[in-house]
Amino acid sequence: MTQLDVVIMGQTYKLACKEGEEATLLQAVAYLDEKMCVIRDAGKIKGNDRIAVMAALGIAAEFLSTRSPDGPLSGMSLAEVKAQIVAMHTVIDSALTPQENLF
Repeated sequence: MTQLDVVIMGQTYKLACKEGEEATLLQAVAYLDEKMCVIRDAGKIKGNDRIAVMAALGIAAEFLSTRSPDGPLSGMSLAEVKAQIVAMHTVIDSALTPQENLF
């Protein structure tokens, strides 16, 4: 494990990551810092904890709306893929239910 000192919204944090993953962690820190600073600078939300929650919600929304570029799921967002999986489970579960009564 490697430890890095990073700064998010002016506050220093000591974070640990696996060897070789330092660059990815630093990119994530920079992205989060940017999102949080934009929210803070807008002045509508006060308190670092509230700013962090709003940034996390924004990042989660971005993640869920990301679309797959290739393959059978191309053009679908992660949320749409999850909905399709739930629908498939429902169909499979309803098809298997009558078989359970046989035993």
